Amino acid sequence: MVTPAARREAVAHLRTTFEVSERRACKALGADRASVRYRSGRADDAAVRARLRELAAIRRRFGYRRLLVLMRREGLVMNHKKFRRLYREERLQVRRRGGRKRALGTRAPMAIPQGANQRWSLEFLSDAFADGRRFRILAVVDDFTRECLALVADTSLPGLRATRELDVIIAWRGRPAMCLSDNGTELTGMAMLRFSQERQIEWHYIAPGKPTQNAFI
Repeated sequence: MVTPAARREAVAHLRTTFEVSERRACKALGADRASVRYRSGRADDAAVRARLRELAAIRRRFGYRRLLVLMRREGLVMNHKKFRRLYREERLQVRRRGGRKRALGTRAPMAIPQGANQRWSLEFLSDAFADGRRFRILAVVDDFTRECLALVADTSLPGLRATRELDVIIAWRGRPAMCLSDNGTELTGMAMLRFSQERQIEWHYIAPGKPTQNAFI
């Protein structure tokens, strides 16, 4: 099957080579003139595609949903269906892989905090009860004042629960300009991405295998 684009190219070639009219070229090739004259009214998405490729290179384990959250945070207005189409056309699908799953953080340098609430550090710690049951602790520290803002312990601390605990701190402490954390699934999931977008909090992920980048806890 010949595509409309190929037919348009064939008509243009025939007209240029033999100097015939569009009508005669279309008749010779059996092409519809309306189809040949058609010009797409679709907006140029070159800038969106370029930024999408850039973010996908930085966040290599993010799918289109989480990348869309990041780009909407930057001001993009686009529905998820079109964004998914661009994502697939750019062949950015995250490949399945075996072994340990590790998310990748940004490599951007961090500024030294100059006041309270400029940057909070988050970390999940783990331990066990005497009977062997595991529990986790969410620790939150202000990097400038070195205050421990929260120590939340529970047997389960998913991302949504972590966002609620951060809201509790914000209610009495105020909103931080930035949060720093590792690439744990609780902190890179959709719940935390939406939280940071809605609260307008910049989020910095440390590089994998570099725990010293989050050395405040």
